[in-house]
Amino acid sequence: MKKIVSLFFALIILCFNKAFAINESQQILKDMNIQNRISEIGLKILNSNEIDKRMAFFYSKKDKLIKGEPSLTKRQIVVYGDYIQHAADENEVAALLSREICQCAESYTGPWRGLVSSAQIKAAPKKYEIFFDKRAVDLMVNAGYNPLGLITFINKAFPQKRFDLISSHNLTSKRLANIYEYIYYRYPYYLQNNEYINNESYQNFLLTSIENRKKLEEKVNKNLRKPIKYE
Repeated sequence: MKKIVSLFFALIILCFNKAFAINESQQILKDMNIQNRISEIGLKILNSNEIDKRMAFFYSKKDKLIKGEPSLTKRQIVVYGDYIQHAADENEVAALLSREICQCAESYTGPWRGLVSSAQIKAAPKKYEIFFDKRAVDLMVNAGYNPLGLITFINKAFPQKRFDLISSHNLTSKRLANIYEYIYYRYPYYLQNNEYINNESYQNFLLTSIENRKKLEEKVNKNLRKPIKYE
């Protein structure tokens, strides 16, 4: 009887280990596919924009808040699991990578091998956040990606805070409004031939940006040059 019980438990352990090994192998393959996808799109953006700054791309399932900001300090682009899960297509992956590439590339400019520029970015994060958002649009277009993917990605991945007075980041609504305005003036083709018009995230952006888009419409109608104070 004891031998039968022992054999029974041995079979259970064997089955469990086999199932665990299969799941682990599947997860490894999944991570490898994500890593290859990130590297391929990232290198395409670098090459298409002739960015001659050395940077590498990594996928991590860890939380960005714990990991820190490696694009300035280590000059590597780390794509975290809690962000990449919001990227539904290649345009949105390109949006995420383009934004980080801009920041990483900026860390190469200026004296002391970019230490000064990195310090400036950390000292004025809101200013550079808008700058990098707009620059990311340029990188995407040059690489053949639809820049509206930046709007849909940010709309899904970044929540709306109550205030931005004491925050190191702008309100998400301000970022989206500035990106939309930049595309409106610089790349109107993508709005006139809008592939994202039926996308739920883009529709949500339109719904939640009515007031900011009214401000842009007024600026256009009156031919104003003064920057808009988006909310």
